[in-house]
Parts: sequence; C-alpha cells; structure tokens
Amino acid sequence: MNPRLPLLLTLGLGVFLGALDLSALAPALPAIGRELDTATGDLSWVFTLYLLMTVVSIAVMSTLADRYGRKPIYITCILIFLAGSALAIVAQDYNFFLLGRAIQALGAGGIFPVATAAIGDHVPRARRGAALGLIAATWGLAAIVGPLYGGLITHFVSWRWIFVPNFAIGGAVIVFALRELSPDAPRRKGPLDIPGLFLLATGLLFVMYGITGTHVVPVVIGFLFLGGFWVWQRSAESPIVPPSLLLNGQLAKTYLLELVIGMLEGSLFFVPVVLVGAEHLSAAAAGAVAALGAVMFVVVIPASGRALDRVGSRNVLLAGTFLTETGLAIFALGFNSLALALLAMIVAGAGFGALLGAPTRYIITNETTPETRATAVGLLSQFLIVGQILGGSIAGGIMTGAASDESSYRWTYLTFAALALLALVITLFLRSRRAEMKAA
Repeated sequence: MNPRLPLLLTLGLGVFLGALDLSALAPALPAIGRELDTATGDLSWVFTLYLLMTVVSIAVMSTLADRYGRKPIYITCILIFLAGSALAIVAQDYNFFLLGRAIQALGAGGIFPVATAAIGDHVPRARRGAALGLIAATWGLAAIVGPLYGGLITHFVSWRWIFVPNFAIGGAVIVFALRELSPDAPRRKGPLDIPGLFLLATGLLFVMYGITGTHVVPVVIGFLFLGGFWVWQRSAESPIVPPSLLLNGQLAKTYLLELVIGMLEGSLFFVPVVLVGAEHLSAAAAGAVAALGAVMFVVVIPASGRALDRVGSRNVLLAGTFLTETGLAIFALGFNSLALALLAMIVAGAGFGALLGAPTRYIITNETTPETRATAVGLLSQFLIVGQILGGSIAGGIMTGAASDESSYRWTYLTFAALALLALVITLFLRSRRAEMKAA
C-alpha cells in the first residue's frame, strides 16, 4: 500500500464532508421553506450566510493552523462542522437553522486550506501535484453527487436526514486524523495577532456581504477595514498575513489568477438558464448537459494533478485556460445548437478540471515556508470565493441589461471567454517549469 494513502484518505474524506452539504441542500430548499415556514426569497440565505461565514473561517482557521499545528485545527474544524450539523437537524425555525449553517461554515471553511497545507507538509514535492489533484477530485465528486443525494433523501425521507451521515463520516475523519496527521508540523512563532485577525475578518465579512447583495456601502466599509489591516500588518510584531506573501511576484500573480478563475466559475451557474431559454430544453435536460461539464471536471482533475509533477504548473494552467476559453467561446456562439453546447461543456469542463484541480495550490505550497503555508493557501481560497461572487454579479448584470435574452446570453459568455483569455495572459507571466524546479 502507498504509505501516503491513509493520509490522503483522511484529508479527502474531510474535504468531501465539507463540500457535500453545500451542493446537497439545493434540491431540499423548497421542503425546508415549507417546513420552517420561510418565504422563497429568504431561502437564498442558506447559501449566502454559509459563504459569508466560510470566508471568515478561512481567515481564522488558516492562521490558527500555522500557529498551533494542522492536526488540532483540522480536528477542531470537523467538530465545529458536526456541531452545526446537529443544530440544523433539530432546528424548529428558520433562524435556528441558519445558526446551524453558520456554525457548519465556520468548521468547513478551514478544512480545505488546512488539508492542502498538510499535504505540503507530508508529501514530497515530486508527488505533491498528484496528491493535491486527488484531494481536489473529492471536492468535485461532492459537487456532482450532492444534488442527487440531497434530492433523493428529501423525497424519500426528510431534508433533515441530509445531515445525518455527516456524523459517521466526520467520526471516521477524526479517528484517521488522530493517527495519520503529525502533531509536529512547523509552527509560526510569536503571539496571535488579535487586532489583525479582527480587521481581516470584519473587512472580508463586509466586502462579501456587499458583493452578494450588490450594496455599495458595505463594500466601501469592508475595504476601509482591509486597508487598515494592511497598514497594521506592515508594523505588527507577528502579522497574520506576512506582507512577503503579497510582495512575492509569483504568489501575487497566482492570487490574481485565482480571482479570475473564480470569476470564470460563475459561468457554470448560468448554463442551465441559457439552455432552457435558448434551446427550450427541460430543466432536467439542461441540468444533464451542465452536469457533463462537471463530470469532465472530475475526470480531468487527477490527471492534471499528475501532470503538475511532470510538466509544471504553468503548462497545466496554460492548457486549462486555453481549453476554458475555447469551450466558453463555443458556447457563446453556438448555444442554439445542442451538439455545440455538448461540445462546449466537454471542452470547458476539461479546462476547468485543469484550472481548479491543483495548479494554483501547487504553486502556493511550493513557494511558501511551512510556517506560513496554511495562511497562504487560505488567502488563495478567499480570492477564489470573491471571484465566484464577482463572476455571478457580472453575468447577472449583463443578462439584466441586454436588449434580448439571446443577446444577453451571447454577450455574457463572450465576456467569460475574454476573462479566460485574461487568465491565459496572466499565466504566461508565471515561472516556467525550469525556473520552478530551479527555485525548489
């Protein structure tokens, strides 16, 4: 047996646990609304609040993992997630249910960054890409399995039972983590920067709330807090986000690229809308076409991870950005043809598999020291989430402002294709494979 397999199982199960509930609840929302007497418009808070608290959790848990070790923080994240699951199960009103979701998010937000940092600690660089690809594939698998699982459980039992298997999976993860994760991971010295943590978490919370609700004032307030955070970090004795992380050219370009990749992800959310509106497909058929892209995504992720170890991050990202741009352009110009729409999903899905699998995390884990690795990976996740929200906002704005539905669909996906071209250009400025190996 591969000696790293139990470790990857431990981390992969944790990531799967955190990702499953996010997608599984989508088909359960009508049932939740009926049972908890909630208006349809208010149900969006199931995801909005989860997203807001996830961003805060990433900042907090990533920092704690660099200071107190991966093992205790990873286990703590799982326990917090299970506590939130328990509250969601017994909730008798919508506000109590949202409290459970918020606590779930506080746990889930730290799972992926801490797992990625643990791979950087435990897996040799020569095999790190493959390991990161496998972990990312479990996240993609949860995104595919979740809606089907949630729909079946809600239909045949109750939406509350969606959360019940979390305890068996979470218990197994904790047992494995106690055995497989080293308690001796490198740790940062110095006191915990409480003011910095407050400024960062508050700024992110305001910015994310403003973006999700298209409110300008919270965004401005958020940026003021983040500006204060940056000023504080430059003079803090033990900064949460060392300024060196953003002053490193390779890291800065990677964070910018991750923001654009997150925006591109927004394109996936509107594929069924376009197919129903332009092709007049049923919701089920449109969902199946969109699912083809997700399947390609999961199939390609492990291969892209292995390719990282052979050809380097820039080559994998170049392939991913090119395929994504091509697929989105095909969809923009050919969504009236079912055959072209299917081709677009295959090509773009393969591109997203290369982009979202492991390359940017591979760069981060290789460019950072063990003492700052979880913080750096957490920052990457925050850029991705902000990008996802911006991408959805861009698409919504174009679709609302265009003269006709077909015109809006076409301009929306041409815009996404242009963003993919921007991602390709940014990728060209990353280190080559030779320079990447030389810097190792």
